Amino acid sequence: MKGTPGLYSRASDVRVIGMRADGNSMGSGSGMRPGLVVHVGASRAGWWRDHMAALLPDHDVHLWDEVPDPATIRYAVVWKHPPGGLRRFANLHAILSIGAGVDHVLVDPDLPAGVPVIRTTGAALTQRMREYVCLHVLRMHRQCPTFQSARAERRWHQPVLPPAPMRGVGIMGLGGLGQACATALAGLGFAVSGWARSRRALPGIAVYAGAEERDAFLAASEILVCLLPLTAQTQGVLNASLFDRLPRGACLINAARGRHLVEEALIPALDAGALSHAVLDVFRTEPLPDAHPFWDDPRIDITCHSASLIDPEAGGRLIADNIRRIAEGAPVPDLVDTARGY
Repeated sequence: MKGTPGLYSRASDVRVIGMRADGNSMGSGSGMRPGLVVHVGASRAGWWRDHMAALLPDHDVHLWDEVPDPATIRYAVVWKHPPGGLRRFANLHAILSIGAGVDHVLVDPDLPAGVPVIRTTGAALTQRMREYVCLHVLRMHRQCPTFQSARAERRWHQPVLPPAPMRGVGIMGLGGLGQACATALAGLGFAVSGWARSRRALPGIAVYAGAEERDAFLAASEILVCLLPLTAQTQGVLNASLFDRLPRGACLINAARGRHLVEEALIPALDAGALSHAVLDVFRTEPLPDAHPFWDDPRIDITCHSASLIDPEAGGRLIADNIRRIAEGAPVPDLVDTARGY
């Protein structure tokens, strides 16, 4: 396979890594043991190093600050590495995110040109997100927060609620996670709409595409779920203007990234009745500061970035499998289009 500026070619839903932009093969090929560097939170760093070393016994695995020779590093397995830190590894073959999100990689101002970036998803992560989204859509649909308030007041609250087919649920972002959640919600009977940058066909789901169709999508979304990738275009997308385009009293669920939400706009939207409730899993600053006003607002549910945490053991196996595929020149799932940002 010849090297191309994009580094990959499509093969159905996966991409094949063959040559770096400089023309060098992506496999090790030199007879030297390839090196792998891991950057993750300090509490689990040693565990990740040992786990990856056990999964890839023919690799030398090092923690971020313990690399004896940066020139030997072929693979960087990272979560929120220091910006600019990858530039010391001149012979990288791939950067693998410990998780589905890659914005923490792409914001690196010195991201090595021509080095593929790979996210880590897998069936378990998708299942967890599907569970989370279905749980909270059902909670919002059946007005569970109002029952909790009524109980606190010892008030008998008995509303007549519409069935799922009469409730419009909108999914912003139709990547793998978004499609899985949209399909599950449609299976529960909801009137599901999806919005994405480009057109796609999903059975049982009304798909809207592009900026010109976003307002129509929002108007149909009584419960709005954000599963967008974080890019320069989607940062701050959950703002006062968007809230005003939803049906009055809509509910918001953000399980994507904290920077999608303009936090200063949320409580005013709740006060004005544009929104009735919000479920937030992600925040600009994590952990959420003690003094943050979201903690004290009963109209905001906080789930502490737990919607779909990766299982470290299974995630490590997925990463190791992808590294083996890269070395063999085999198709690699979840390769990121760095120009698009996802």
